Amino acid sequence: MSNLDLLLKNISSNEKYPINFAELEQAAKEKLEVGPFGYIRSSAGGEETLRKNTESFAKYSIVPRFLNDVSSLNTEITLFGQIYPHPLFVAPVGMNKIAHEDGEIAVAKAAAKYNFPYIQSTVSSYSIEEVAAATEGSTKWFQLYWSKNKEISYNIVKRAEKAGYKAIVVTVDTVMLGWREEDLRNQFSPLKKGIAKGNFITDPVFMASLPDQTEDSIINGIVDYLYHPSLNWDAIAELKEQTSLPILIKGILHPEDAKLAIEKGIDGIIVSNHGGRQLDGVVASIDALPEIVEAVDGRIPVLFDSGIRRGADALKALALGATAVCIGRPFVWGLAAGGQAGVERVLESFLEETKVSISLSGVRHVTDLHKLKVVKS
Repeated sequence: MSNLDLLLKNISSNEKYPINFAELEQAAKEKLEVGPFGYIRSSAGGEETLRKNTESFAKYSIVPRFLNDVSSLNTEITLFGQIYPHPLFVAPVGMNKIAHEDGEIAVAKAAAKYNFPYIQSTVSSYSIEEVAAATEGSTKWFQLYWSKNKEISYNIVKRAEKAGYKAIVVTVDTVMLGWREEDLRNQFSPLKKGIAKGNFITDPVFMASLPDQTEDSIINGIVDYLYHPSLNWDAIAELKEQTSLPILIKGILHPEDAKLAIEKGIDGIIVSNHGGRQLDGVVASIDALPEIVEAVDGRIPVLFDSGIRRGADALKALALGATAVCIGRPFVWGLAAGGQAGVERVLESFLEETKVSISLSGVRHVTDLHKLKVVKS
């Protein structure tokens, strides 16, 4: 039975597992304590943006074309001179140990199995080097939180480059933490529990910056590293001088910022509102995407993040002009529910549903998806 028959293969299977996002979330809830579950599930403020991220997809409808030969689907994309087998990435999500002891290593291994480029977070539970050693040969990018202590940021980037990571993703919407009521209610902070320290305790520049090597100093140092309200375009220009890797900016929602990114020599953009976890009440990522694609006009890649829950969502984002899409919360629920095997199940289903959706839209090459007619209600 071919990969395209995944539906029938799974209907014939005796294995029971969560099928959709809601079932994944419920399975994770049964495994996790209240604090970690609330941290992963929730978003900022009244969670208006969290709801809009998913609900807004329903406003966009694909108008498929039929009687096209879609027997030989090609999902390959090219980014920064490298060919990727499909346009699905694993989004940077930090502190994965709150979901499962194996954390980022389990996620990165699952990503490698299905050829999902893995974007590792600065605030990982495991270090760059640990993840690289566990997934030798797979494609990895590194997400960077920029700091006012530039030397630490520079050194972390150099470590990622040395470990074979292929790009740097600078998140720009997190100069301070968003107002998250669920964490206040549960009195839970994975940062304060030291779950974010994988890349920090292994960094000599960071450790040398501390007054002492105690756990409290390390955690306070990480919190101080992440708080950077003065972040601006000059810092990005400085970073470009420190690495030969492509630099993408994650968190862009305004078309004028997209134009500025091009002017500043940025290599790519990830349209994202951080899954609604930063500023509540902002535009849904999928609603921001078309204007940014128009503003960029093909000059640099535009990736998409926030609200992707299934392959049909990925199809819509790609049809609206995204070069690739990043999957976040679904894989975290898979990790919580079943470790590496749970993540593998999520990624396999995403990949196969996306392929089926592209074929059923009448397109046989992913780069032609932008030609699809999309209507907005």
